[in-house]
Amino acid sequence: MGIVDEDVVRVRETADIVQVISAHTQLKKQGTSWMGLCPFHGEKSPSFSVSQEKGVYYCFGCQVRGDAISFVRDMEHLDFQAAVEQLAGKFGIALRYTDKNEGERREARGRLREAMAAAVDWYHDRLLTAPDAGAARRYLRERGLDGAAVRKYRIGWAPDDWSQLVRALKYPPKTLRDAGLGVETRNGGTNDFFRGRILFPIFDSSGDPIGFGGRMMPEGRPPKYKNTPETALYRKSKVLYGLNWAKAEAVRENEVIICEGYTDVIGFAHVGLDRAVATCGTALTDEHVRALRLLAPRLVLAFDPDAAGQAAAERVYEWEKKHEVEVAVAALPPGADPADLSRSDPDRLREAVEKATPFLGFRVERILDGANLRTPEGRAKAAESALAAIVEHPSEFVRDQYVMAVASRCQLDPDRLRSSLRSGRIRPVVRVEAAKPRRRRADTPETEGLRLAVANPGEMLPLLDEVLFEDESHRAVLRALQEADGDFHAATEAADPFVAEHLARLAVEESEAEPGDVRRMLIRNTALVALRELERDFRTAADPAPYGTAIGWLKTELEAVGPDAPPDRQREDELLLWLAQRAEDPHE
Repeated sequence: MGIVDEDVVRVRETADIVQVISAHTQLKKQGTSWMGLCPFHGEKSPSFSVSQEKGVYYCFGCQVRGDAISFVRDMEHLDFQAAVEQLAGKFGIALRYTDKNEGERREARGRLREAMAAAVDWYHDRLLTAPDAGAARRYLRERGLDGAAVRKYRIGWAPDDWSQLVRALKYPPKTLRDAGLGVETRNGGTNDFFRGRILFPIFDSSGDPIGFGGRMMPEGRPPKYKNTPETALYRKSKVLYGLNWAKAEAVRENEVIICEGYTDVIGFAHVGLDRAVATCGTALTDEHVRALRLLAPRLVLAFDPDAAGQAAAERVYEWEKKHEVEVAVAALPPGADPADLSRSDPDRLREAVEKATPFLGFRVERILDGANLRTPEGRAKAAESALAAIVEHPSEFVRDQYVMAVASRCQLDPDRLRSSLRSGRIRPVVRVEAAKPRRRRADTPETEGLRLAVANPGEMLPLLDEVLFEDESHRAVLRALQEADGDFHAATEAADPFVAEHLARLAVEESEAEPGDVRRMLIRNTALVALRELERDFRTAADPAPYGTAIGWLKTELEAVGPDAPPDRQREDELLLWLAQRAEDPHE
């Protein structure tokens, strides 16, 4: 599955390689060729040569070479197909695909990108000009974000109204819902997904908007941050805020700074560190690390110091080995985030990055700095704690370097410490998460769906159907909420005592799940039950042929809504409709 070969050739021949490369480095005509500074390595004398006639480039300094497609791949960090598509769009070339469905999906994503770009412009204009955005403008100024920063990062304002964006953008409601800009109501209408929030547009590595991070106003409706739901464009396990701005400096400096928030990225840029990115409401994932390794071999974690120190060591060491990266930690002052530090003490922020230490070194230093090294007992205890962190590292040579450092700080014989490590008496540090409030029942997709329906009925209720709930008590809760149009108090008052108690428990139980993820899991679980029933009937049916056809179709649909498949709202809707119809007549 891919682009038709003839179209790839047409893109390669049509794309003006001088125009493409000139967007990244200045070229000057010299005879039949063009010369400039190589964009792939630092140099003071031009050694990068481009042949416009042949459509190729070559650097005499670093020996990098290729055509327009390979240049876009390497410069924009895209795969082959994405690079061809970007060039095709730039030079007005219509592409054909070997799989017709793939072409249709690409066209659909193109429409979503157009709608998302229009939304970025509309929200941004609202922040700059709308009277109801006055409080948001004041809040941003208080956080050190002036008009220049607002314009650079295209920050926007979502008015606290049900459907202003939906009415303003001339796109079909389904397109807005599929882009994560709208949410379907019970009566079939579409409301705005974001309301009463400052919006930070999230761009892909090419600079195209794919989603938003919405920050609530002080005294606004929680949660504090609300991100675009999973869509064909936006997948939080892969998305990094600021990657489009950070990639150029990250390549030059061979380093990426990873922080937690949108304003942290902006704060780093404010002090001249333009290579920062942020995860979007999720922990750093293997997919994030894989994408960042394409930019640089060194990753600097700029999280809260305690959070960085408590990161799962085995995960970091796995990343270092698997992706050949070095993970370091910037020692920020306790309680300080990069956004605040960029204004109060910019030199301290720059120093934290410049002096970032390897992950294990950071952990060992934290242990020793917090220990009492004035007494023999204190030094012995500190050495044991430090060895418990050191023993987790997979490299014997790295471990030994830190053993010698601990021996020096704790005034102990290094060979005694080595002996302790070899003996197996030293066990890895066990990280225990803070205790969470106990719940009276196990977490399941059904209970998570109901928690979200109570907490955010406008978003979650339209996604649910009774057929997705096997537990009759859960169905009763869902019916109560639906009949009350999501009004929790009205549902509680009208419900019988058992349902009312159930609702009350749900209201005090927090959920960090994403509505779209929960819905897909519910659909998948219900479809798996249907599949088992069909397979049972297949084995006993006099005419098994119809069951075989249904089983084959259902298995294909299950793969499409599986945990590793990209979100596909249309297929989910179709599968849900089939499940609802089957519930009404199982033998049809």
